[in-house]
Amino acid sequence: MTMSAAGKPPIGNAEPERAVLVEHEASARLVVARGVFAAPTPRVDDDLYARIRGGKAHRERFVLNLEKGARVDTNTYFGRFAASYYQKWTTVREVRVGFCFEAVGQATVLLRASDAEGHARTVSSVQIEGSSVTSLSAALDCFLDGGALWVEFVAVDGPLTIRDLEWTVDSPSTIRPAAITICTFNRAADCAQTLAAIAADPVMVAGIDAVYVVDQGTDHVSEQRLFVEVAERLGEKLIYIRQPNLGGAGGFTRGMYEASAINEHANVILMDDDILCEPESVLRMNAFANVTSEPTLVGAQMLYLMNPRNLHVSAEEADLTKLKAGRWAQNSLHDADMVKKQQDRRVDAGYNAWWSCLIPAEVITRIGLPLPMFFQWDDIEYGIRARAAGFVTVTLPNAGVWHADFHWKDRDDWAKYFSVRNSLIVAALHSDFDTAELGKVLTREITEYIVSMQYGLAHTTLRGIEDFLAGPDVLADGGQMALKSIREERMRFPETIKHPAHAVPGVRRADVVVRKAGPRPDKKRLDLVRAKRAAYQWLGRTQHGVVSIPAGEAHWWHVSLFDHAVVTDASQSGVRVRTRDMYAARQLTRRMTSVLRRLRAEGAQVQSRYRDALPQLSDRQNWARLYEQ
Repeated sequence: MTMSAAGKPPIGNAEPERAVLVEHEASARLVVARGVFAAPTPRVDDDLYARIRGGKAHRERFVLNLEKGARVDTNTYFGRFAASYYQKWTTVREVRVGFCFEAVGQATVLLRASDAEGHARTVSSVQIEGSSVTSLSAALDCFLDGGALWVEFVAVDGPLTIRDLEWTVDSPSTIRPAAITICTFNRAADCAQTLAAIAADPVMVAGIDAVYVVDQGTDHVSEQRLFVEVAERLGEKLIYIRQPNLGGAGGFTRGMYEASAINEHANVILMDDDILCEPESVLRMNAFANVTSEPTLVGAQMLYLMNPRNLHVSAEEADLTKLKAGRWAQNSLHDADMVKKQQDRRVDAGYNAWWSCLIPAEVITRIGLPLPMFFQWDDIEYGIRARAAGFVTVTLPNAGVWHADFHWKDRDDWAKYFSVRNSLIVAALHSDFDTAELGKVLTREITEYIVSMQYGLAHTTLRGIEDFLAGPDVLADGGQMALKSIREERMRFPETIKHPAHAVPGVRRADVVVRKAGPRPDKKRLDLVRAKRAAYQWLGRTQHGVVSIPAGEAHWWHVSLFDHAVVTDASQSGVRVRTRDMYAARQLTRRMTSVLRRLRAEGAQVQSRYRDALPQLSDRQNWARLYEQ
């Protein structure tokens, strides 16, 4: 392991030793996926990997044991081979699935396929007996719009054992070097666990040349006992770097910065520190990127950490006209139970989020590094910029990691500042930037915050707009001062503070009545409802007394009916107290009118400033300056 630090080095050297990132000689066949039959942790349902459909069977990570009469298939989230994606985006025209077996009597193996509509068919089959190795193959010539491949095993006459199953393709002439980058901030234990999951898979690690851990916190990962153990296993592949807190943008960019300086054909795999890692997904992303017809950004999908069977979304895109990220790409599954459903249609992505995403160094050479936006929308901006430069983005099904469920995060948070500011920057850089329409979108949003007594959230949103209008200089320090100031400013607003449910200030528990929401207003009447709620708040024609509102019922059109609401935080760990404050409402409304008038008047000029600044902001020298702070 090599170590470095920014400023006065607390450990190791002042500069990191460079990883060895060189192209590798390829064998005749490239393993693009393995037969994984069990989850890496009991938290995850094994049926995401293989289905036992009849009889008894015992599974291990890479071994299946079927008793006589048992039937097992891999028509599952992690068990499928993404045939459609390989036909569309790679040079591969045939795939082979091979495995070792031990069969008492005769057993049957089927190679099965689906089409874009989910209709299943048998591509090939083989009868096996005794102990040996065999394989089946399929041409990738009829999966363009969708479809996958999987295998099915039937123990006919007696027990059957399957092990070391591999999906392989013809290798490219050379294998690209690969480096993982994990960005972390005061999640030392989580980061160490993620590293341990990586190190525990020696086959996957053999295909990785470097693992960068970029530590931006004060609770250092290097001081975790587990980290020390993992460091011994990873050896010189592990490169540990300390630097100032520049957010996810700064942490991930550091790995891109280091790896692309060493080899312009490297695969840089970005990975969050707090995910539950499936190492097989790393192998699949990296293998796919080695056989694409041109350098391609490859992302893993996100599964919910607290609901591990559920997929967040198949693929994403952004709607810059409404400043909305995480929009579902056409035909995408969303919040789907992947034990019950399958993604058969090919879904094309607008960008890949950086909970796990591979970026070829050629992209970095062509378009530069990400923008120093600290947090949120940095991955979206980079993905949109890459597509504009002609690079394909693929979100690979059957490659996924588990990430914290978004609906457990309360939106009334300091992160809203970065979401608003950065979404406006991305819209300015990559859209027509219709400030009149954006003004309408933001007016509705801020008005909803004000009438639902989220004055701190309205302030946070307005600060994001104001700092966008200040121009590119707001990104000069990488976001550190903005983070500090927005946190301090939000403390002025009582409803931004979370309280234990048993100790709500100024509220007797016996006085609190639960009020659930009625039906959602018709979309055509939403503007009228906003105006009506604002007028009633202004005139004091609200329902008096303290009410309790569950997080799932805390819609603006419901909370705004009251003047004193105890609202459950989305994290379910406490409550927020919202109280009608017409002075705050009046001030914020006036400020909103002024700020959005400025957006319409100054938007085009500010847009030009950001576009002019993009080359400098994404330049290596700018990031070198930030890393030396």
